[in-house]
Amino acid sequence: MFSAEKSKGAYLNGKPIKVSDRETKEFSAVATGFAPKPEIIEENLPNFNKFMKEGFLIRRMGAAAIDLCYTACGRFDGFWEIGLSPWDIAAGSLIVKEAGGKVTQMNGEKLTMKSPTILATNGKLHEKMMKNLN
Repeated sequence: MFSAEKSKGAYLNGKPIKVSDRETKEFSAVATGFAPKPEIIEENLPNFNKFMKEGFLIRRMGAAAIDLCYTACGRFDGFWEIGLSPWDIAAGSLIVKEAGGKVTQMNGEKLTMKSPTILATNGKLHEKMMKNLN
């Protein structure tokens, strides 16, 4: 079970977790998702292709909450998605932040519960991923 409390850290089954320390795209594992709307799928496919061509290892789990938690504990180095709802990102974004990661919109702007996009990383890959997304 993943958990976090603001300013008190992030945990997996009661043990502290932290984001990965990977700084390069080589062997970096990133995740994304595709909301079940044709227009969002079409919008995100170019991003998927860019990351593939750049050599990132891409995973698709199917649930933003687990993608964010896996980023928080270092199983993934980053995650992006378009078209999520507040309940998809509320807890997971806090867990990433409390594990030492960075969470913004894909363009780098502050994430809110009404944001149309999300980018969560270990912090070290944030700029590289953001560059691919914009």
